[in-house]
Amino acid sequence: MKKSLAAMLMATTLLAAPACAKQPAGDAPHNEVSAPATLPAGEVAEGKRFTVLVTGNTKGPDVVLIPGLSTPRDVWGATADKLKDKYRLHIVQIRGFGDAAGVNGEGPVLDAFVKELADYIDDDIINQRHAAPALIGHSMGGLTALLIAEQIPGKVGKVMVVDAVPFIGTLGSPDATVETVRAQADAMRKMMLAAPKAPPQPNDRAAQTAASMVKNEAEQRRAADWIRAADMRVTAQLFYDIMTTDARADLGKISAPVTLLYAQDDSVMPAAAAEAAFVPQYKGVARFTPVMVPDSRHFIMLDQPERFHAEVAKFLKG
Repeated sequence: MKKSLAAMLMATTLLAAPACAKQPAGDAPHNEVSAPATLPAGEVAEGKRFTVLVTGNTKGPDVVLIPGLSTPRDVWGATADKLKDKYRLHIVQIRGFGDAAGVNGEGPVLDAFVKELADYIDDDIINQRHAAPALIGHSMGGLTALLIAEQIPGKVGKVMVVDAVPFIGTLGSPDATVETVRAQADAMRKMMLAAPKAPPQPNDRAAQTAASMVKNEAEQRRAADWIRAADMRVTAQLFYDIMTTDARADLGKISAPVTLLYAQDDSVMPAAAAEAAFVPQYKGVARFTPVMVPDSRHFIMLDQPERFHAEVAKFLKG
């Protein structure tokens, strides 16, 4: 029997939990994860919840790249290399995913991160007399892009969501609500935080989690390293925040066109089931374009880079 998308998402979260150490109260830096595609040089803007590498063509249109859970900005290395000559890039990194957690090490993270990134767009792009930027977000970054587009609709030019939905709860049950998933989300957060420290192994749970989200074996190793390097306090809290966030009610506030790239892998579910899992959640978005990417798992940019970059180029030109 083929796994449902919801079962796969729950399994990957459970697998991730024991893969990392329980973090100490301090903020000792975590190991950086190297990437084959080196990010272009630029200036780093320091925020409370995140940092932003500003690079590329300073006179070009603005593009904000937002990574997902446990993922540093290195995930956008190849994408940045493709875009740097035409666009001014703002490549986000959440504190705790590639560097020290800082204030993200305690308490809720997602809402404060969304607000601060919306303020950054307002202050550093719109108020500098630049046109409204394009937002490209993967997974949690896609949810973040949707929330920002709901909150400051006139200041977002267009949105690309990569393999994410407005409310993850419905992947487990069509009738799910924030309240019905809250207890499960809290239990999983506590389990992740209580996980004992374990040294990295070739087939440890971080590697298994990465294999469930990335088909390309070389890229699986990179993803596993990212999972191991992430601060588990931040991963666990953001997982809870994502599980208990439902952006569907305000999708009608989004004035920007939204493109959804969603992965489909026959070993997980057939194309029709993948479409049914993703597309209906975007009901209410006035200008919506769904694009299925076959033969890919969650990290589409790693599994299908040529197709991914072609879709990004089309999205930015449109």
